[in-house]
Amino acid sequence: MRTVALLAYLLFSIHLFGQNESNKPNIILFLIDDMGVMDTSVPMLVDKEGKPQKHHLNQFYRTPNMERLAKQGVRFSQFYAQSVCSPTRVSLMTGQNSARHRVTQWINPETKNAGPDDWNWKGLTSKDVTLPALLKKNGYYTIFSGKAHFAPTEYEGADPTNLGFDVNIAGCAFGAPGSYFGEDGYGNLDPKRKKRAIPGLEKYHKTDVFLSEAITREAITAIDQSLQKEAPFFLYMSHYAAHSPFQTDPRFGDNYKNSGKSRPANSFATLIEGIDKSLGDLMDHLAAKGVAENTLILLVGDNGSDAPLGDTYGYFSSAPLRGKKGTCYEGGLRVPFIAGWAKPGKANSFSIAQNAVHHQQIGTVMDIYATILDATGTKNPNNHTIDGTTLIPQLQGKKNPDRHDHFLCHFPHSHRSSYFTTYRNEDWKLIFRYQTTGNAEQRANKSKKALPRYELYDLKNDPYEKANLADQKPNKLKTLIEQMMAQLDEEGAQYALDTSKKELRPALP
Repeated sequence: MRTVALLAYLLFSIHLFGQNESNKPNIILFLIDDMGVMDTSVPMLVDKEGKPQKHHLNQFYRTPNMERLAKQGVRFSQFYAQSVCSPTRVSLMTGQNSARHRVTQWINPETKNAGPDDWNWKGLTSKDVTLPALLKKNGYYTIFSGKAHFAPTEYEGADPTNLGFDVNIAGCAFGAPGSYFGEDGYGNLDPKRKKRAIPGLEKYHKTDVFLSEAITREAITAIDQSLQKEAPFFLYMSHYAAHSPFQTDPRFGDNYKNSGKSRPANSFATLIEGIDKSLGDLMDHLAAKGVAENTLILLVGDNGSDAPLGDTYGYFSSAPLRGKKGTCYEGGLRVPFIAGWAKPGKANSFSIAQNAVHHQQIGTVMDIYATILDATGTKNPNNHTIDGTTLIPQLQGKKNPDRHDHFLCHFPHSHRSSYFTTYRNEDWKLIFRYQTTGNAEQRANKSKKALPRYELYDLKNDPYEKANLADQKPNKLKTLIEQMMAQLDEEGAQYALDTSKKELRPALP
């Protein structure tokens, strides 16, 4: 892939930034669970002139600190993640696409989910090349706080300290908390919720400290420990919110009393606002400690929105985009991405355009690994293939000449959208279904009619995926299928199986 180009850029970056222990930038990877591109007051989508355009949901959510970071940096209108959480989380750690690392489904902590026989249910191990392990070798104090979901229970990857982190705050095998309430001990004190009880936060049990607040306080303590060691830090701040259960964060409940939306939708909004407070608290603390100018923040979602609004496949949770978490549509794959210094200033290692919206090229979660290595002068091992490209030229307001504008999400499993691969190349998007009947989407639509095997969308002129052009554009369809198949083969993708255990592969129409 682009390993050689990345290494050349890294060598240039090391020369340019003159990395040493005193000026290596601190990094905060701020990951939000189930937060889609529309779950913020920051307008992420753009109009035909490339200007940010507010939509209804931007008026509903309250995220002033995301607005603050966006004014100080760059937001992307077209940034992609996998359609469910564990594949994205492993991609962030490895820089590889899910078809290559083979964590293609969310990891059930106890038993292997159905899918290809040898899909990587066991997740990450200590033998894998991971971002925190590389940063640790480069002198970084590596901190994990929040939701991990890297491996099942009883496997080593369930504990982030086995994957290169010096500190693990509340990270474990599962992805949904037993409870967000300290009064419940985050599930530990409620027998009905104990199966998903959050570990390691006993000091907050029987208090009114909400889970998002508890893991933020502990992350701040770990940052201070790093500053005392005079070591640069890498904080992977990974919120359990806004995953279900949709419990109301009482600090923000009054803000949504008159919203006109359902109780679960209002609770989801309070979870988002609590995450936003966490971001602001971190930025304020960095400023108070005098290290804000040397701290890079990358904020991103792990998959499309799961806001409890309307049905799964229509224009509700991600409106005006189609679909939500777990689907093959833009609402299931497009996520917020904002990058900026905690405080712009002369101490920044490199410049980032301010109050900018990047819409000319796409970005992907695989790029974050490459970007952090680039920013920190950390070398990627020669034998480790990465599928991402550094985003630093785009953060500086430039076009990235090494960027190939394509994204592939491969999902050979049953879920909301089932047994599909979706492939975007420049402005065209292909959806290929391995099975067109007997899946969740067909049942949800209460229709006996098979779903289309191919869907083709011109996202430049039809960003909301309303006109399937597969029949009208047979040559374009054929080209994208061939490109998709080539990438699947290059990445060693596994395929869905039919009932006779026969492999189902894409085929030209």
